[in-house]
Amino acid sequence: METPPQLTDGRLFSSWQADVPALLVVVVVGVLYGWGVLRLRRRGEAWPVARTAAFAVLGLGTIVVATMSALAVYDRVLFWPAAVQNVLLDLIAPLGLALGDPLRLALRALPERAAARAQATLTGRLVRLLTFPLVSTALVLATELTIYFTPYFETALAHNWLHQLMYLHLLLAGSLFVLPVLTREEALPAWCTHPVRAGLVFVDGIIDAVPGIVVMTHGTLIAGSWYLSHSPSWAPDIQHDQQLGGGAMVGIAELVALPFLLAILVQWARTERAETVALDRRLDEELEVVRATPTEATVAETTASAEGPDLVRPWWETENSEVAQRIRGQR
Repeated sequence: METPPQLTDGRLFSSWQADVPALLVVVVVGVLYGWGVLRLRRRGEAWPVARTAAFAVLGLGTIVVATMSALAVYDRVLFWPAAVQNVLLDLIAPLGLALGDPLRLALRALPERAAARAQATLTGRLVRLLTFPLVSTALVLATELTIYFTPYFETALAHNWLHQLMYLHLLLAGSLFVLPVLTREEALPAWCTHPVRAGLVFVDGIIDAVPGIVVMTHGTLIAGSWYLSHSPSWAPDIQHDQQLGGGAMVGIAELVALPFLLAILVQWARTERAETVALDRRLDEELEVVRATPTEATVAETTASAEGPDLVRPWWETENSEVAQRIRGQR
């Protein structure tokens, strides 16, 4: 393996390398998303530009940065670029993809039968189990801990095919939690209302920081034999390098929790507004029906008016008072 030149601020932004498998995934996913948007527009249906931008820039763009930028160039000689790379794929890329709401786009753009099959898959037992909030959060945590505290990570550094599989593993694990929480489709149990989702995101933000804290404070080197044998002369101390990586993981995990929580709150506010508008519309319709339907009092009044004054009985014929009885007796 050829050792890259010393990492500087300039090379951090200018060093790039092609990753064919990752590039193919980005292109295929991007084309499918674009096809869905184009199909809706041809039917005269709108799709928010902000969602498309979030999917393309924050979602697919993060995948490109993680797999082809300086992070990928230096991940086999420094630990901290690999740590940042992994947390981008695990947290930020899934958030960007979820903000694009690809599940809803797919169900709207697909033909009726294909959309029905997709809906059945999303509501199937296996998907429900994997996306159940507690299960998906545990899977994300287990993925991070397995990568760093088993031979998984060090073996992936030595074998490119396993490195690519690790990329996909991280991306899918993060998506299992984020996509169902942010989609407008009913991919979660009914009790997962927006307040509950906000609480889950808050808890998930705390849990996401655990791997970084463990990496930063762990005494044993992670993939130590690999980095000891591949560390260039200009690299920092390996223990310090690992602490930098753990600190970056914690910082990014806490940083991404804020926009994630904000997205939930915005979605919550929009849902409440839509429900209020729908309720007001329904009340207005019911009021119009009430106004158009005559009441019993109105019917009685109308009937009395129609019968005319001759048919209205005087008071002494209808009351049972003593005066009325005397008048009736005199008559």
